[in-house]
Amino acid sequence: MTAKGIVIGEDGLQRCAWQGNLDDYRRYHDDEWGRPVLDDRRLFEKICLEGFQSGLSWLTILRKREAFRAAFAGFDFDKVATFDETDIERCLADTGIVRHRGKIVSTINNARRAQDLRQEFGSLAGYFWSHEPPAAERPAKVTYEAIVANPTTAASIRVSKDLKKRGWTFVGPTTIYAFMQAMGLVNDHIEGCHCRAVVEEMRAKLVRPLGRVA
Repeated sequence: MTAKGIVIGEDGLQRCAWQGNLDDYRRYHDDEWGRPVLDDRRLFEKICLEGFQSGLSWLTILRKREAFRAAFAGFDFDKVATFDETDIERCLADTGIVRHRGKIVSTINNARRAQDLRQEFGSLAGYFWSHEPPAAERPAKVTYEAIVANPTTAASIRVSKDLKKRGWTFVGPTTIYAFMQAMGLVNDHIEGCHCRAVVEEMRAKLVRPLGRVA
């Protein structure tokens, strides 16, 4: 008998049920979600796409990810920071992405704020990993019930408030928690998922960036 929130795939492996045994979603679950990320471009991409996801499913965004990358210069935030009204109109005409003016404008704004974070902390990784939840805030056991019951955490609330003070937009605590889960700042693969131990080992070996204050 498998734990609630766990499904067994055709390959016999247990996985978090949210990936639905869909090929692309399963690959995302197995190869990306929860694995710790230190690359600034990937961190910026994910926080922007989480903002675009608001009100939609992550699967919808995942299937549009390549179009988003094309529209936003591969999420190179130095390039996105230079976008102007012409770029906004170009994105609004792009049927491959979510055409929401507020979220497009937010991505450009957040690119500029990302430059500020890099100036202060040396990198986006330096900033975000400085907010990794301490051991005392991590659950002893990650269960389906706990994940469903808690769409935010104390850490995601702290980061959301801090980013908003710094001028970021579309970074509510639920969005930030999803970002932290995906980027490996927490390991929320449910107990029993075959990826949990893999991610835990990666996190144990990870050399965290120290960050710096200008």
